[in-house]
Parts: sequence; C-alpha cells; structure tokens
Amino acid sequence: MDRKGREMAKITYIEHNGTEHVVDVPNGLTVMEGARDNNIPGIEADCGGACACSTCHVYVDGAWVEKLPAKEDMEVDMLDFAYQPDEETSRLTCQLKVSDALDGLIVRMPEKQI
Repeated sequence: MDRKGREMAKITYIEHNGTEHVVDVPNGLTVMEGARDNNIPGIEADCGGACACSTCHVYVDGAWVEKLPAKEDMEVDMLDFAYQPDEETSRLTCQLKVSDALDGLIVRMPEKQI
C-alpha cells in the first residue's frame, strides 16, 4: 500500500537498451502515470494522458496481451502514429489503468517515441 492506503501493482518497464525498472504503481493510476511519477525514461507522455499523442507507446509482454482490456477505437487510431507499432503487442500506457489484475505487468519501450 502507498501512503494514501491504496493497493499497488508491480510493473516492470524495460527500456529499449534492456535496462529494467520495477516499480510499485498505485491502483487507479495509469501505467503511463506510473512511469512519469517514477522518472522512467522512454515514456514521454506529451499529451499528459489524454490519448491525443502516441508518445507513451510500449510493447506489452506477450503473456499479458490477452489479460489486458481491449483497445478502444481512439487508442487504435493513435497507435497508427506510434514508432513501429505492433498490431498485437503495442499499447498506449495512458489507456492502461493499474489494478491488482496488472500486478506483474511487463512493458518494453520502443527505440524512440514519435
């Protein structure tokens, strides 16, 4: 639990160069906010989480693809602007709300954000 009594999920962010960052992110935040709040390099989040850019693009570990909520149309549209999107594993971290169900999630950053 964090200082406000919220449950946490452990999220692993892997930079393009292989550097891993394992952090506890409070439930209710997004995976993007967890990266931002922990100064994880590779997730720029230029729009602040409004799903209006693609600079929080990641590749979700294959074991997690089916466990995540389906992409909504707006996310699908924004992924068209991401750097080298993958139809199966690409997600925008601003659209992934942290919950107990995401405990252990692994995401990999692309070489760059556009």
